[in-house]
Amino acid sequence: MTGTLYGVGLGPGDPELVTVKAARLIGAADVVAFHAAQHGRSVARALAAPYLRAGQVEELLVYPVTTETTDHPGGYQGAIDEFYEAAAARLAAHLDAGRDVVVLAEGDPFFYGSYMHMHKRLAHRYPTEVVPGVTSVSGAAAAVGRPLVERDEVLTVLPGTLPADELAEWLATTDSAAVLKLGRTFPQVREAFDRAGVLDRALYVERASTARERTLPLADVDPATVPYFSLALLPSPPTGPLPGAEQRDETDALEKCHSTGEVVVVGLGPGRRSWTTPEAAEALAAADDLVGYGPYLDRVPVNPRQTRYPSDNRVEAERAAHALTLAQQGRRVAVVSSGDPGVFAMAAAVLEVAGRPEFAGVPVRVLPGLTAAQAVAARVGAPLGADFCVLSLSDVRKPWDVVVDRLRHAAAADLVIALYNPRSTARPHQLGEARAVLLESRAPETVVVVGRDVGGPEERVTVTTLDELDPETVDMRCLVLVGSSQTRVGPGGVVYSPRTHPASGS
Repeated sequence: MTGTLYGVGLGPGDPELVTVKAARLIGAADVVAFHAAQHGRSVARALAAPYLRAGQVEELLVYPVTTETTDHPGGYQGAIDEFYEAAAARLAAHLDAGRDVVVLAEGDPFFYGSYMHMHKRLAHRYPTEVVPGVTSVSGAAAAVGRPLVERDEVLTVLPGTLPADELAEWLATTDSAAVLKLGRTFPQVREAFDRAGVLDRALYVERASTARERTLPLADVDPATVPYFSLALLPSPPTGPLPGAEQRDETDALEKCHSTGEVVVVGLGPGRRSWTTPEAAEALAAADDLVGYGPYLDRVPVNPRQTRYPSDNRVEAERAAHALTLAQQGRRVAVVSSGDPGVFAMAAAVLEVAGRPEFAGVPVRVLPGLTAAQAVAARVGAPLGADFCVLSLSDVRKPWDVVVDRLRHAAAADLVIALYNPRSTARPHQLGEARAVLLESRAPETVVVVGRDVGGPEERVTVTTLDELDPETVDMRCLVLVGSSQTRVGPGGVVYSPRTHPASGS
């Protein structure tokens, strides 16, 4: 077996910006290779030194030419190509012998790095992995404390070796730019910034993230002092310093926006965190306060920036009023529901209370969530594939005779029925009574699905019939799906309701 080739990025210069993975691979490698100029000193090796171990083979890859002239028949490019071929052959010998080889790269291996020349020559022949590193552009932006781009702005990365006219054209048409490979190219780079009319907001960064870091306006730089490890930055105009009045206006606008507050009613889905939509997760993360039934709030990861207000399950109106009052005080409030907030949950309660005169003007948004009926149905197939209805067996907010009447009509209409709140300790008899009502017009062999804690740690899904349904096995953590006359159990226990009704003739 051959060894593995690793291209490992070391970041812009601070040894603490070497990633954990890079440090681990450097320490484990049989062979560590690094480039250097004729003087033999390697910046990459110096960065990796804390992670090297005794007994490792070190391959020093010395460039035959950097800024010097050469008498190679192929000129500079011919000398460099010959060097890369020879260096690749040296590393291939180790790989063929089964040794893992780490090639060190300042910054990121694929960002103007020498490693890529080894990659092009070896990656198709040996197992290869590239470990990204913090780029010099990222390090420089952090050094000057200036964001490079935001929203839909464009960042252009340019080599300083381009002609000044071409550089100026790029700089004049982009939002933000980073120009690398300075040193001897600095005079033409500075000229390009001047021609583009952006020299006044350009910045210079030297040896970012190291003890020798230096930053100053590009216009103030002495060309004689510029090393190769430096770059020029053009932050976008919106990220530049704003005049005091404009900055105050922006701050006032943000405070005014925040002072209005709002209530967002979100659904977590029925169980697992992956069933919470990205939109709901975003609203939860942005909230100042979380309001909801205690067990539902427990499903939301704790954020010390936020205040949580858990309450009992039977105080929905009080909970809604509390959330709206907080919003009046300029707070961003998330009212948390399980499943979908609009299905037997907090959305209706909040909107009802929000209609009171004292809460006029408080904005309320409702974000949908995956509801229990959908989750249970998906676990067994597609029992909701045809017309269906959703009913709650709870008589807390409506008389039991109204529940029975609606259930009887739904059964007579031959709809698939999703029964929420099927049975609790306070009303243990009602599911049995509902079953009896259903059997008045439904066949005993009607398919029934009982899902308990679907998406949670105690998930259990049972497929049975209306005749064999045992109400004693059902509690408030269950949802019951009662099929129509067309609902079928297919091969493998899959449950589905055909979309085509027999009366259609098709």
